[in-house]
Amino acid sequence: MCLDAFAYVIFKINMDFGIAMKSTQTIDISTTAPSTVCVDTISSLPDHTQLPDSDGTFVKNFQEHPQSLVLTSSIEPIFQKLHPDGRYCIGQDSGIYWKLTEPPEQGAEAPDWFYVPNVPPFLNGEYRRSYVMWKEIVAPFIAIEFVSGNGAEERDASPPSEKAGIDRDTGRKKAAGKFWVYEQAIRIPFYAIFEPWKAALEVYHLVDGRYEKLSPNVRGHYPIAFLDVELGILLGTEAISIPWLRWWDRDGNLLLTGDERAVRAEAIAAQERQQKEKLEIYLRAIGIDPNQI
Repeated sequence: MCLDAFAYVIFKINMDFGIAMKSTQTIDISTTAPSTVCVDTISSLPDHTQLPDSDGTFVKNFQEHPQSLVLTSSIEPIFQKLHPDGRYCIGQDSGIYWKLTEPPEQGAEAPDWFYVPNVPPFLNGEYRRSYVMWKEIVAPFIAIEFVSGNGAEERDASPPSEKAGIDRDTGRKKAAGKFWVYEQAIRIPFYAIFEPWKAALEVYHLVDGRYEKLSPNVRGHYPIAFLDVELGILLGTEAISIPWLRWWDRDGNLLLTGDERAVRAEAIAAQERQQKEKLEIYLRAIGIDPNQI
C-alpha cells in the first residue's frame, strides 16, 4: 500500500495546509520524499463511515457535555462570519484518526472539543462520524481537553514506541501520548488544557514544530490568532461555583451562548416596551393622544 510514501504526503499536507491555513499552496514532494508514491493509496483507505465512532469509554464527568455545548454555541456567530459558505466543522468528543492501526481506535485521539476550518461538516450528505486525517488536507486549528484526572494524560508527550508496554486500564498496548500526537503527528496549531476542579487553563501554540506555552493577557485570557477571540475561565457564582471555559472577543466582551443571547434580547425588548408605555402615559397626561403622533 506504499504507506511510507502516504505518511510523508500527509505530513507535508499538514505542514502546508493545516498550520498556514492556505488552501492553494503548492505541495513540494521532491528529493526528500520516498521514491515510490501510490496514487490509489488514499482512496483505498477507510473513511469516517468505515471506522469506529467510539472507543467504548465513558464520558469522564457530567460537565464535559454542557461545557462543549457552551463553547460551540457562543463561538458559532464568529464561525459563521469567518465561513459564510458554512465550510467548517466542530468536533465534540469525536475521534481524529491520525494513524492506521489494528484495532483502528488505537490510532485515534478524541479531543473534548476541536474546530477545523475550511472543510464541510457533511460528507456525502451525512454528518461526519469522525475526522480522518488521511482523507483530509486540513488539520484541526484548535483542540481542547477537559481534565478529569490529574492531567497526566493530557500532558503526555511520550512518542510512539514499538516496545511500548501494556496499559493497565485498557489492557492494550500503550500508544503515543496525547500531547505528542497533537504536537508532532496531527500538528494542531493551538492546544488548550482546562482543569475545572482547579480553575486552571493552559494554552499551547505550535511554533517551529514544538508547542510553546502561552502567557495570559492582562485579562487573564489567551488570544487565539486567526479567530480574533480570547479563551479564558469564567468563575462560577455562589449558587454554582463551577468554573466554565468561555470565549471573549478581542475587546474583552464575553461571547454569549444562544440561550444567553435570547435572554438578553428579551430583556432589551421588555425595557423598550416599558419605555414606550411610560411615554404614552406622559403624553396622555399632557393632553396628547400617542396614537395620533
